[in-house]
Amino acid sequence: MSKIQTTHVGSMPRPQEVVDMLFAEDQGTLTAEQRPEYDAIMARNVADIVQKQTNAGVDIPSDGEMSKISYATYIRHRLTGFEISDTPPPRATPKDLDDYPEYRDRLAKGGGTPKYHRPVCVGPVTVKDMTPVEKDIANMKAAMAAAGSDQGFMNAASPGVIAVFQPNEYYKSHESFLEALAEVMKVEFEMIHAAGLTLQVDCPDLAMGRHIKFRDDSDEEFIRNAEMQVEALNHALQNIPAEDVRMHLCWGNYEGPHNHDIPLQKIMDTVFKINCQGLQFEASNPRHAHEWEVWAAAEIPEDKVLIPGVIDTTTNFVEHPELVAQRIMNFTNIVGRDRVIAGTDCGFGTFAGFGAIHPSICWAKLEALSQGAEIATNKLWA
Repeated sequence: MSKIQTTHVGSMPRPQEVVDMLFAEDQGTLTAEQRPEYDAIMARNVADIVQKQTNAGVDIPSDGEMSKISYATYIRHRLTGFEISDTPPPRATPKDLDDYPEYRDRLAKGGGTPKYHRPVCVGPVTVKDMTPVEKDIANMKAAMAAAGSDQGFMNAASPGVIAVFQPNEYYKSHESFLEALAEVMKVEFEMIHAAGLTLQVDCPDLAMGRHIKFRDDSDEEFIRNAEMQVEALNHALQNIPAEDVRMHLCWGNYEGPHNHDIPLQKIMDTVFKINCQGLQFEASNPRHAHEWEVWAAAEIPEDKVLIPGVIDTTTNFVEHPELVAQRIMNFTNIVGRDRVIAGTDCGFGTFAGFGAIHPSICWAKLEALSQGAEIATNKLWA
Protein backbone atom coordinates (compact mmCIF):
# COMPACT_ATOMS: atom_id res chain seq x y z
CA MET A 1 0.00 0.00 0.00
CA SER A 2 1.26 3.46 -0.87
CA LYS A 3 1.21 6.21 1.74
CA ILE A 4 1.72 9.87 2.41
CA GLN A 5 5.30 10.11 3.58
CA THR A 6 6.43 12.40 6.39
CA THR A 7 9.50 14.56 6.87
CA HIS A 8 10.44 17.90 8.41
CA VAL A 9 12.69 20.89 7.75
CA GLY A 10 15.87 19.69 9.42
CA SER A 11 16.86 21.13 12.78
CA MET A 12 15.97 19.34 15.99
CA PRO A 13 16.38 20.41 19.63
CA ARG A 14 20.05 19.97 20.55
CA PRO A 15 20.94 18.45 23.94
CA GLN A 16 22.97 20.65 26.26
CA GLU A 17 26.20 18.71 25.70
CA VAL A 18 25.87 19.43 21.97
CA VAL A 19 25.10 23.11 22.59
CA ASP A 20 28.13 23.47 24.87
CA MET A 21 30.43 21.99 22.23
CA LEU A 22 28.99 24.13 19.42
CA PHE A 23 29.43 27.34 21.38
CA ALA A 24 32.98 26.37 22.36
CA GLU A 25 33.73 25.83 18.67
CA ASP A 26 32.02 29.08 17.67
CA GLN A 27 33.89 31.08 20.31
CA GLY A 28 37.25 29.51 19.50
CA THR A 29 37.73 27.83 22.89
CA LEU A 30 37.45 24.23 21.67
CA THR A 31 40.90 22.70 22.00
CA ALA A 32 42.50 19.98 19.89
CA GLU A 33 42.38 17.72 22.92
CA GLN A 34 38.61 18.18 23.12
CA ARG A 35 38.02 17.35 19.45
CA PRO A 36 37.67 13.55 19.98
CA GLU A 37 35.07 14.23 22.68
CA TYR A 38 33.30 16.68 20.32
CA ASP A 39 33.19 14.04 17.58
CA ALA A 40 31.89 11.37 19.95
CA ILE A 41 29.14 13.66 21.25
CA MET A 42 28.02 14.50 17.72
CA ALA A 43 27.97 10.87 16.58
CA ARG A 44 26.05 9.75 19.66
CA ASN A 45 23.45 12.50 19.38
CA VAL A 46 22.91 12.07 15.64
CA ALA A 47 22.20 8.39 16.28
CA ASP A 48 19.79 9.31 19.05
CA ILE A 49 17.99 12.00 17.07
CA VAL A 50 17.50 9.82 13.99
CA GLN A 51 16.12 7.01 16.17
CA LYS A 52 13.71 9.44 17.85
CA GLN A 53 12.49 10.69 14.49
CA THR A 54 11.92 7.12 13.32
CA ASN A 55 10.09 6.30 16.55
CA ALA A 56 7.83 9.33 16.00
CA GLY A 57 6.90 8.06 12.54
CA VAL A 58 9.11 10.30 10.37
CA ASP A 59 9.80 8.53 7.08
CA ILE A 60 12.56 10.84 5.82
CA PRO A 61 14.72 12.00 8.77
CA SER A 62 17.74 14.28 9.00
CA ASP A 63 20.72 14.48 11.33
CA GLY A 64 18.90 17.25 13.20
CA GLU A 65 21.68 19.67 12.19
CA MET A 66 23.46 18.58 15.36
CA SER A 67 26.86 19.89 14.23
CA LYS A 68 25.61 23.32 13.13
CA ILE A 69 25.21 26.27 15.46
CA SER A 70 22.75 27.73 12.96
CA TYR A 71 21.53 26.99 9.46
CA ALA A 72 23.84 29.52 7.74
CA THR A 73 26.68 30.64 9.99
CA TYR A 74 28.13 27.13 10.24
CA ILE A 75 29.91 27.84 6.95
CA ARG A 76 32.57 29.87 8.80
CA HIS A 77 34.19 26.62 9.92
CA ARG A 78 34.27 25.17 6.38
CA LEU A 79 35.11 28.15 4.16
CA THR A 80 37.78 30.83 4.09
CA GLY A 81 36.97 34.52 3.92
CA PHE A 82 34.66 34.69 6.93
CA GLU A 83 35.79 36.16 10.23
CA ILE A 84 34.27 37.51 13.41
CA SER A 85 34.53 41.29 13.31
CA ASP A 86 35.23 43.34 16.43
CA THR A 87 32.81 45.92 15.03
CA PRO A 88 30.28 43.97 12.95
CA PRO A 89 27.50 45.84 11.16
CA PRO A 90 24.39 46.03 13.34
CA ARG A 91 22.13 43.01 13.04
CA ALA A 92 19.07 43.90 10.96
CA THR A 93 15.82 43.12 12.73
CA PRO A 94 12.72 41.97 10.87
CA LYS A 95 10.64 44.91 9.76
CA ASP A 96 7.50 43.48 11.34
CA LEU A 97 9.14 43.43 14.78
CA ASP A 98 10.23 47.04 14.40
CA ASP A 99 6.56 47.92 13.94
CA TYR A 100 6.02 46.70 17.50
CA PRO A 101 9.17 47.76 19.42
CA GLU A 102 7.85 46.84 22.86
CA TYR A 103 7.22 43.29 21.69
CA ARG A 104 10.56 43.20 19.84
CA ASP A 105 12.41 44.24 23.01
CA ARG A 106 10.52 41.75 25.16
CA LEU A 107 11.38 38.99 22.70
CA ALA A 108 15.08 39.92 22.82
CA LYS A 109 15.07 40.17 26.61
CA GLY A 110 13.48 36.74 26.87
CA GLY A 111 16.26 35.13 24.85
CA GLY A 112 14.43 35.16 21.53
CA THR A 113 17.36 36.47 19.52
CA PRO A 114 20.49 34.59 18.41
CA LYS A 115 23.56 34.58 20.66
CA TYR A 116 26.06 33.05 18.22
CA HIS A 117 28.72 34.99 16.34
CA ARG A 118 27.73 36.35 12.95
CA PRO A 119 30.59 36.00 10.47
CA VAL A 120 31.50 38.81 8.08
CA CYS A 121 33.03 38.18 4.64
CA VAL A 122 36.37 40.01 4.66
CA GLY A 123 38.35 38.01 2.07
CA PRO A 124 38.08 35.59 -0.85
CA VAL A 125 35.71 32.70 -0.22
CA THR A 126 37.28 29.31 -0.88
CA VAL A 127 36.98 25.80 0.51
CA LYS A 128 38.89 25.52 3.79
CA ASP A 129 37.92 22.18 5.32
CA MET A 130 35.29 19.68 4.17
CA THR A 131 36.10 17.26 6.99
CA PRO A 132 32.99 18.43 8.92
CA VAL A 133 30.81 17.45 5.94
CA GLU A 134 32.46 14.03 5.79
CA LYS A 135 31.80 13.52 9.50
CA ASP A 136 28.18 14.69 9.20
CA ILE A 137 27.59 12.23 6.36
CA ALA A 138 29.26 9.34 8.21
CA ASN A 139 27.23 10.04 11.36
CA MET A 140 23.98 10.24 9.40
CA LYS A 141 24.58 7.06 7.42
CA ALA A 142 25.48 5.13 10.58
CA ALA A 143 22.40 6.49 12.37
CA MET A 144 20.11 5.56 9.48
CA ALA A 145 21.50 2.03 9.42
CA ALA A 146 20.96 1.65 13.16
CA ALA A 147 17.41 3.02 12.97
CA GLY A 148 16.50 0.96 9.90
CA SER A 149 15.78 4.03 7.80
CA ASP A 150 16.44 3.74 4.06
CA GLN A 151 15.84 7.44 3.32
CA GLY A 152 17.42 10.56 4.75
CA PHE A 153 18.18 14.16 3.91
CA MET A 154 20.86 16.65 4.86
CA ASN A 155 20.60 20.43 5.00
CA ALA A 156 23.01 22.86 3.38
CA ALA A 157 22.92 26.64 3.13
CA SER A 158 22.08 28.07 -0.27
CA PRO A 159 24.48 30.69 -1.69
CA GLY A 160 21.64 33.20 -1.33
CA VAL A 161 21.02 32.63 2.35
CA ILE A 162 24.72 33.04 3.08
CA ALA A 163 24.96 36.23 1.01
CA VAL A 164 21.76 37.77 2.36
CA PHE A 165 22.45 37.14 6.04
CA GLN A 166 26.27 37.36 6.30
CA PRO A 167 27.58 40.91 5.72
CA ASN A 168 29.93 41.30 2.75
CA GLU A 169 32.90 43.64 3.13
CA TYR A 170 35.11 42.12 0.42
CA TYR A 171 33.27 41.54 -2.85
CA LYS A 172 32.34 44.53 -4.99
CA SER A 173 28.75 43.45 -5.55
CA HIS A 174 26.03 41.13 -4.31
CA GLU A 175 26.34 39.28 -7.61
CA SER A 176 30.08 38.62 -7.33
CA PHE A 177 29.62 37.49 -3.72
CA LEU A 178 26.96 35.03 -4.88
CA GLU A 179 29.17 33.72 -7.68
CA ALA A 180 31.96 32.91 -5.24
CA LEU A 181 29.57 31.24 -2.82
CA ALA A 182 28.02 29.13 -5.56
CA GLU A 183 31.42 27.70 -6.47
CA VAL A 184 32.30 26.68 -2.91
CA MET A 185 28.86 25.43 -1.83
CA LYS A 186 28.81 23.27 -4.95
CA VAL A 187 31.44 21.10 -3.23
CA GLU A 188 29.30 20.49 -0.13
CA PHE A 189 26.17 19.90 -2.21
CA GLU A 190 27.86 17.27 -4.34
CA MET A 191 29.35 15.50 -1.32
CA ILE A 192 25.89 15.12 0.23
CA HIS A 193 24.43 13.87 -3.04
CA ALA A 194 27.29 11.41 -3.63
CA ALA A 195 26.56 9.88 -0.21
CA GLY A 196 23.07 8.90 -1.35
CA LEU A 197 21.27 11.48 0.82
CA THR A 198 18.65 13.89 -0.45
CA LEU A 199 20.11 17.38 -0.50
CA GLN A 200 17.97 20.08 1.10
CA VAL A 201 19.02 23.63 0.27
CA ASP A 202 17.73 26.18 2.76
CA CYS A 203 16.43 29.32 1.03
CA PRO A 204 14.87 31.75 3.53
CA ASP A 205 16.60 34.46 1.50
CA LEU A 206 13.82 34.09 -1.09
CA ALA A 207 11.10 35.06 1.40
CA MET A 208 12.41 36.24 4.80
CA GLY A 209 15.09 38.28 3.05
CA ARG A 210 12.39 40.65 1.87
CA HIS A 211 11.64 42.06 5.34
CA ILE A 212 15.24 41.94 6.61
CA LYS A 213 18.08 42.75 4.20
CA PHE A 214 15.80 44.15 1.50
CA ARG A 215 13.30 45.73 3.87
CA ASP A 216 13.66 49.21 2.39
CA ASP A 217 13.59 48.12 -1.26
CA SER A 218 10.63 47.61 -3.56
CA ASP A 219 9.20 44.17 -4.23
CA GLU A 220 10.55 44.48 -7.77
CA GLU A 221 14.10 45.10 -6.53
CA PHE A 222 13.83 42.25 -4.07
CA ILE A 223 12.70 39.86 -6.81
CA ARG A 224 15.55 40.96 -9.09
CA ASN A 225 17.98 39.99 -6.35
CA ALA A 226 16.07 36.76 -5.66
CA GLU A 227 16.38 35.80 -9.34
CA MET A 228 20.13 36.37 -9.06
CA GLN A 229 20.23 34.15 -5.95
CA VAL A 230 18.36 31.37 -7.75
CA GLU A 231 20.77 31.61 -10.68
CA ALA A 232 23.70 31.15 -8.29
CA LEU A 233 21.95 28.24 -6.59
CA ASN A 234 21.29 26.50 -9.90
CA HIS A 235 24.96 26.85 -10.80
CA ALA A 236 25.87 25.08 -7.57
CA LEU A 237 23.30 22.36 -8.32
CA GLN A 238 24.25 21.81 -11.96
CA ASN A 239 25.69 18.31 -11.45
CA ILE A 240 22.88 17.00 -9.22
CA PRO A 241 19.62 15.58 -10.65
CA ALA A 242 16.60 17.65 -9.64
CA GLU A 243 14.86 14.59 -8.17
CA ASP A 244 17.60 14.37 -5.55
CA VAL A 245 17.15 17.96 -4.35
CA ARG A 246 14.54 19.77 -2.32
CA MET A 247 14.47 23.38 -1.15
CA HIS A 248 13.01 25.09 1.91
CA LEU A 249 11.19 28.41 1.63
CA CYS A 250 10.75 30.37 4.84
CA TRP A 251 9.47 33.75 6.01
CA GLY A 252 11.16 33.41 9.41
CA ASN A 253 10.72 30.81 12.14
CA TYR A 254 9.67 33.20 14.88
CA GLU A 255 6.43 34.18 16.55
CA GLY A 256 5.78 37.71 15.36
CA PRO A 257 3.29 39.81 13.40
CA HIS A 258 4.74 38.83 9.99
CA ASN A 259 2.71 41.66 8.50
CA HIS A 260 5.54 42.50 6.11
CA ASP A 261 5.95 38.97 4.69
CA ILE A 262 6.06 39.07 0.91
CA PRO A 263 3.03 37.20 -0.48
CA LEU A 264 3.71 33.76 -1.89
CA GLN A 265 2.26 34.59 -5.29
CA LYS A 266 4.88 37.30 -5.84
CA ILE A 267 7.82 34.90 -5.45
CA MET A 268 6.32 31.64 -6.72
CA ASP A 269 7.59 31.96 -10.31
CA THR A 270 11.10 32.59 -8.99
CA VAL A 271 10.93 29.53 -6.74
CA PHE A 272 9.75 27.34 -9.62
CA LYS A 273 13.04 28.08 -11.44
CA ILE A 274 15.14 26.25 -8.85
CA ASN A 275 16.62 22.99 -10.14
CA CYS A 276 14.91 20.84 -7.52
CA GLN A 277 11.98 18.49 -7.31
CA GLY A 278 10.84 19.08 -3.73
CA LEU A 279 9.33 22.41 -2.68
CA GLN A 280 9.08 22.73 1.09
CA PHE A 281 7.20 25.73 2.48
CA GLU A 282 5.25 27.15 5.39
CA ALA A 283 1.56 26.31 5.21
CA SER A 284 0.32 26.15 8.81
CA ASN A 285 1.10 29.37 10.63
CA PRO A 286 -1.63 32.04 10.68
CA ARG A 287 0.10 34.23 8.10
CA HIS A 288 0.47 31.57 5.42
CA ALA A 289 -2.10 28.84 6.12
CA HIS A 290 -4.48 30.37 3.57
CA GLU A 291 -1.96 30.12 0.75
CA TRP A 292 -2.97 26.59 -0.23
CA GLU A 293 -5.42 28.50 -2.41
CA VAL A 294 -2.46 30.23 -4.09
CA TRP A 295 -0.96 26.82 -4.88
CA ALA A 296 -4.35 25.68 -6.18
CA ALA A 297 -4.50 28.61 -8.60
CA ALA A 298 -0.87 28.26 -9.77
CA GLU A 299 0.48 26.41 -12.78
CA ILE A 300 2.73 24.06 -10.83
CA PRO A 301 5.34 22.31 -13.00
CA GLU A 302 4.58 18.60 -13.26
CA ASP A 303 8.03 17.64 -12.01
CA LYS A 304 7.55 19.33 -8.64
CA VAL A 305 6.65 17.57 -5.39
CA LEU A 306 5.00 19.70 -2.70
CA ILE A 307 6.19 19.39 0.90
CA PRO A 308 3.79 21.70 2.78
CA GLY A 309 4.32 22.48 6.42
CA VAL A 310 1.30 20.88 8.06
CA ILE A 311 2.73 21.38 11.57
CA ASP A 312 3.53 24.85 12.96
CA THR A 313 6.96 25.33 14.56
CA THR A 314 6.45 28.51 16.59
CA THR A 315 3.81 27.40 19.09
CA ASN A 316 3.53 24.54 21.56
CA PHE A 317 0.05 23.56 20.45
CA VAL A 318 0.06 19.91 19.37
CA GLU A 319 -2.01 19.83 16.21
CA HIS A 320 -4.92 17.41 16.08
CA PRO A 321 -4.16 14.61 13.59
CA GLU A 322 -7.48 15.28 11.83
CA LEU A 323 -6.39 18.87 11.18
CA VAL A 324 -3.05 17.61 9.88
CA ALA A 325 -4.92 15.26 7.53
CA GLN A 326 -7.12 18.12 6.30
CA ARG A 327 -4.05 20.24 5.56
CA ILE A 328 -2.40 17.38 3.68
CA MET A 329 -5.49 16.78 1.58
CA ASN A 330 -5.73 20.45 0.63
CA PHE A 331 -2.54 19.80 -1.33
CA THR A 332 -3.27 16.30 -2.61
CA ASN A 333 -6.42 17.79 -4.12
CA ILE A 334 -4.14 20.14 -6.08
CA VAL A 335 -1.34 17.88 -7.39
CA GLY A 336 -2.46 14.36 -6.48
CA ARG A 337 -1.58 12.02 -3.66
CA ASP A 338 1.74 10.92 -5.18
CA ARG A 339 3.19 14.43 -5.30
CA VAL A 340 2.75 15.44 -1.64
CA ILE A 341 5.00 14.77 1.35
CA ALA A 342 3.83 16.00 4.76
CA GLY A 343 6.34 18.34 6.40
CA THR A 344 6.70 21.03 9.03
CA ASP A 345 6.73 24.80 8.65
CA CYS A 346 10.35 25.14 9.76
CA GLY A 347 12.89 23.57 12.11
CA PHE A 348 12.57 22.82 15.81
CA GLY A 349 16.04 24.12 16.66
CA THR A 350 16.92 26.88 14.20
CA PHE A 351 19.71 28.08 16.48
CA ALA A 352 21.63 25.88 18.90
CA GLY A 353 20.32 26.36 22.42
CA PHE A 354 17.16 28.11 21.33
CA GLY A 355 13.82 26.94 19.99
CA ALA A 356 10.25 28.04 20.53
CA ILE A 357 9.05 24.46 20.89
CA HIS A 358 9.85 22.57 24.09
CA PRO A 359 11.88 19.47 23.15
CA SER A 360 9.37 17.00 24.54
CA ILE A 361 6.54 18.72 22.66
CA CYS A 362 8.57 18.55 19.45
CA TRP A 363 8.18 14.78 19.48
CA ALA A 364 4.46 15.01 20.22
CA LYS A 365 4.05 17.29 17.24
CA LEU A 366 5.96 14.88 14.98
CA GLU A 367 3.77 12.04 16.19
CA ALA A 368 0.71 14.13 15.28
CA LEU A 369 2.27 14.66 11.85
CA SER A 370 2.62 10.90 11.40
CA GLN A 371 -0.89 10.21 12.66
CA GLY A 372 -2.36 12.84 10.36
CA ALA A 373 -0.50 11.38 7.40
CA GLU A 374 -1.93 7.97 8.26
CA ILE A 375 -5.46 9.38 8.36
CA ALA A 376 -4.94 11.08 5.01
CA THR A 377 -3.46 7.87 3.57
CA ASN A 378 -6.49 5.84 4.63
CA LYS A 379 -8.84 8.34 3.01
CA LEU A 380 -6.84 8.78 -0.17
CA TRP A 381 -6.26 5.08 -0.82
CA ALA A 382 -9.68 3.90 0.43
